[in-house]
Amino acid sequence: MHSYTAQTEAMVQALVEYCRSRIAQEWPLDHARTPAELRAQAGETITSGGIGAAAALQLWDDVLSRACLSEDNPRTLSYIPSAPSKAAVAFDMLVGASSLYAGSWQEGSGAVYAENQALAWIASLVGFPSSAGGAFVQGGTVGNLSALVAAREREKRSGRRPARWAVALTTETHSSVKHTLQAVMDVDVIEVPGDERGRMTGDALRLATGDLAAEVCEGIFAVVATAGTTNLGVIDDLAGIADVAADHGWWVHVDGAYGGAGLAAPSVRHLYDGIERADSFIVDPHKWLFAPFDSCALVYRDPEMGRLAHTQKAAYLEPMRVETSEWNPSDYAVQLSRRARGLPFWYSLATHGTEAYRDAVETTLATARAGRQIIDRTPYLNLLVEPDLTVLVFERIGWSGADYAAWSSRLWDEQVAFVLPTTHRGRACTRLAIVNPRTTPADLQLIVDSMR
Repeated sequence: MHSYTAQTEAMVQALVEYCRSRIAQEWPLDHARTPAELRAQAGETITSGGIGAAAALQLWDDVLSRACLSEDNPRTLSYIPSAPSKAAVAFDMLVGASSLYAGSWQEGSGAVYAENQALAWIASLVGFPSSAGGAFVQGGTVGNLSALVAAREREKRSGRRPARWAVALTTETHSSVKHTLQAVMDVDVIEVPGDERGRMTGDALRLATGDLAAEVCEGIFAVVATAGTTNLGVIDDLAGIADVAADHGWWVHVDGAYGGAGLAAPSVRHLYDGIERADSFIVDPHKWLFAPFDSCALVYRDPEMGRLAHTQKAAYLEPMRVETSEWNPSDYAVQLSRRARGLPFWYSLATHGTEAYRDAVETTLATARAGRQIIDRTPYLNLLVEPDLTVLVFERIGWSGADYAAWSSRLWDEQVAFVLPTTHRGRACTRLAIVNPRTTPADLQLIVDSMR
């Protein structure tokens, strides 16, 4: 199984050719299958003697891959899709073939150095000092959790011991943050009402926390602001939030999992004013920075806060900490074992340059603005939220939730587009999340026309 034989060579060549074909061409949307359908089509894939490399690849190509949505299709516009560059996808194959461990400088210094170069670019977009740093983690959930654990640890080290810890956020804050706080960290959540677009403002934060009982307010150690909410794509009042947090000594964490990529675009950079005052920040390159799944960049203004919170102690780990100047990514998040998940992003960024990234983000913003114009001039549509970035939320006048569901299913069944219903303030509607530079205004027009 571990020897390189003629059969292994044939398997490798077949897989390389498959990957080359997958990267070179646009893949269809494809469609989910039911468990019963997959059982009927795929059967038992794990057997005592194995089915052989060729049969396994054929099974993947003919059946299993066709039951997976192509996230990089330009008409995949629901949730927050992904549009990795060809360079990033190709280098991801190299990472997988290289058997890299990137949790420590000792075992992966070259990989860690490259990842840190990419993190430094992100930190510069935020406006953090050159001393900022962090690590690439699995996704936004782990990034947010790691940052908030560091925030609480800072308070613990100061000697604070309130009856209950608490964090302020809004109803538009990503659902994983609230789940992480309550189910994992056992921390109370203070929900701050959003404005008419769901944004947290400094005034609302001050008012909501000012009305709390003294012992509850005393337990607040952080506020989570969002730079591009997942459902609506809006950016919180980052400067106002930073003002309030500074008055109380709260940690400011900014979740930019989707929208943080907009920092690279001069046309919208002003919307992020105040983000440079945050204590920590995340962005998912697998969303709008053209990297493959899964990758979240977690950056601390003062990485020492992350290191103090997350460095694990064990006799077998001590040899990796020979020099204090060495950078061990496992010291900055809740993970220990980690693949070099930032390398495909680094390779794409190094290959194309930051100007190309700026232009690609601006392209998607321009497409979103064109989509907004299409909605505005279509009499049977109504824009529900003024967009900040590339999420368009709108309704088909007169439609019920059942109408949206039937329309969405038809588009997917016919392999036209993947666009799902959602709700906004109790109203059935739909949304388009545009992160793929290959998505065009013509694609959006086609979807709008299908709603006649």
